Amino acid sequence: MQQTSLHLDTPILDLFGLPVSLGVLAAFGVVLLVFAAAAALLAMRRRRTAADLAELLAVQSQAAEARLAEIVRTQAEMQGRMASMAEIFGTRQAELNKAIGERLDGMSHRLGNSMSEQTKATHENLRRLQERLAVIDTAQNNIQSLAKDVVGLQAILSNKQTRGAFGQSRMETIVADGLPIGAYEFQATLSDGSRPDCLVRMPNGQPSLVVDAKFPLEAYNAIRDAGSPEAAKLAAQTFRRDLEVHIADIARKYLIKGETQDIAFMFVPSESIFAEIHENFESVVQKAHKARVVIVSPSLLMLSIQVIQAVLKDQRMREQAHLIQGEVVRLMEDLGRLDDRTRKLQSHFLAAQKDVELIITSSDKLAKRGAKIEAMEFEVPGGGVEATDAAPRAVESRTGLLKLRVVDED
Repeated sequence: MQQTSLHLDTPILDLFGLPVSLGVLAAFGVVLLVFAAAAALLAMRRRRTAADLAELLAVQSQAAEARLAEIVRTQAEMQGRMASMAEIFGTRQAELNKAIGERLDGMSHRLGNSMSEQTKATHENLRRLQERLAVIDTAQNNIQSLAKDVVGLQAILSNKQTRGAFGQSRMETIVADGLPIGAYEFQATLSDGSRPDCLVRMPNGQPSLVVDAKFPLEAYNAIRDAGSPEAAKLAAQTFRRDLEVHIADIARKYLIKGETQDIAFMFVPSESIFAEIHENFESVVQKAHKARVVIVSPSLLMLSIQVIQAVLKDQRMREQAHLIQGEVVRLMEDLGRLDDRTRKLQSHFLAAQKDVELIITSSDKLAKRGAKIEAMEFEVPGGGVEATDAAPRAVESRTGLLKLRVVDED
């Protein structure tokens, strides 16, 4: 019998037309075993994983319950804290509202006071403003009145006759205010028939002083109104000529030997014109000095009148000097008689004082004796002892009479 030998690579099965050897089957079996072992291991692992998962779930459930309890407890604490915080916030809110209310009330009060004070200050300022407006209105009315006066003065100065009357009135006011009545005369007539504006009578029989108040103002106004240097120069020449003519007329008519002073005053009614003449017309001033005519402004005329007033007062004092001396002599005589009578009265007083001292000494003695009598005791019919006070009373009455008598003599 023939034995056949099997090898691992010998095909033993034809599967789907493919030869399958024993090694393949063995390998396939090994693979199946491996898969079975893996499946068994996987099943075991799955069972273990489920148990672990259940245990893990139980642990997690317990942890979750503990956490939930902790959360509940924390929530309860949080609610308590929130309640406390709400209460604290409510209290704080009430205090804050109260403080805000008080501050608002205080601020409203201060604001009201401030507005009241501001209103009072505004009213006061408005009142002062009204007063100042009233003062301004009054000043404006005064300015308007002054403007009318200036217009009237301009109208006066534009007319020669009224201008002369204005200068005359101003000069008369200065003279009348400075000199007594009888020491001057306005529009007096001189021996040559001329009539100066003012004649001041000098003391001690001296000749009178002539004051002229007429002044040529047309040429000066032409200087001020000149629109060109040529017109101003022509007006200045005219003004110089008018001044020289007027000065010559004053020297010719008013300087009378033995009747008037050897100088005369030419009155200029404006300080500005006086300054203009001395500044720009020096030659005219020199000619006036040579002609014995003094140009005076209102202030210089007032000063001259005051000097004349002092001279007149000195003259009156000299005239009354002998009367004053006689009155002084009589005053000294009366003073001597008064001294004699005073000395006699002093001697009478000294004598009376000595008598009064003697009377006081006697009254003291009488008072002492009366005191002694008063200290004595006398028996009366009733058996008692009575101190009489008749003698002391008599002494006191006499002492009082003496004192009254002394007072009457004094």
